[in-house]
Amino acid sequence: MAIKKITAFAPATVANFVCGYDILGFAIEGIGDEVSVSFNQKFENTFALLSNHSELQQLPPEKNVAFEMVKQVQEAIGRTDGIHIELNKKMPLNSGLGSSSASAVAALVAANALYDNPLSTDQLLPLAMEGERLACGTAHADNVAPSLLGGIVLVKGYQPLEVVSIPVPKHWYCCVVHAHVDVPTRLARKILKTTIPLKEAVVQFGNIAGLIAGIYSGNDQLVSNSMQDVLIEPHRSLLIPYFQEMKKLALGENAIGFGISGSGPSVFALCKTEQQATQIADAIEQLLISAQIGRDVFVSRISTQGAHIL
Repeated sequence: MAIKKITAFAPATVANFVCGYDILGFAIEGIGDEVSVSFNQKFENTFALLSNHSELQQLPPEKNVAFEMVKQVQEAIGRTDGIHIELNKKMPLNSGLGSSSASAVAALVAANALYDNPLSTDQLLPLAMEGERLACGTAHADNVAPSLLGGIVLVKGYQPLEVVSIPVPKHWYCCVVHAHVDVPTRLARKILKTTIPLKEAVVQFGNIAGLIAGIYSGNDQLVSNSMQDVLIEPHRSLLIPYFQEMKKLALGENAIGFGISGSGPSVFALCKTEQQATQIADAIEQLLISAQIGRDVFVSRISTQGAHIL
């Protein structure tokens, strides 16, 4: 009898969406992680990493987020089978593109499917957030929610958890550039202020509201005007070489907006056409080439599919 094997894919994500720190994010196409699961005869979970990420290879399996997420599914449904887990890590680590989130979500979706989907999407999301806690110390949802659900997601609240899917403008593209510099998520969180002036908070609240209103009304100019971050970007941008130069290039090509993806070092430009996104990606890549900085460059629509079985 053939061994039942399930493979799931979960997409990379752009979290924060400039002004929506920890509450907004969207999924992108063409890049993500794959996790395969199958029952084994050992009555314990086993793990294989199908990539050459040395940092992950040094971790014991129980510290890997994909391994832990399979265990979480088993505990949630009261199963003790042995499962063999294979993580095909296709994303760069510490990129600001939701690398740990993609691994966690792909593992959850694959394990759930192996057991014929006893858990709903609403039940999987809190488990995915615990994967984020394991990976970076904070159980936030602005990466895992869009990776699981697809599209643009607003995390309306955490107590209780409430997420809202935002309609995706069909003409939007984004270019994402991952510079090969190290900006660990924990450091990017540590440098942020713990208190903010009321004046800055009011500006940020207005920008978040304007961004969402612009999406719903199809007003790209309102979206552009609202993609301003007065709280987070001024601090985190200092950790990213040539951030201001990249931003100037993107806005000079009339991008809708530009900002940091997650905690960085990746940056993204939101664009009106694929051609515009490609032009901006090429310009930023040339800047990084001249600075002798390695990079990965992606041009993508906002993915409306989210995690799924391959």
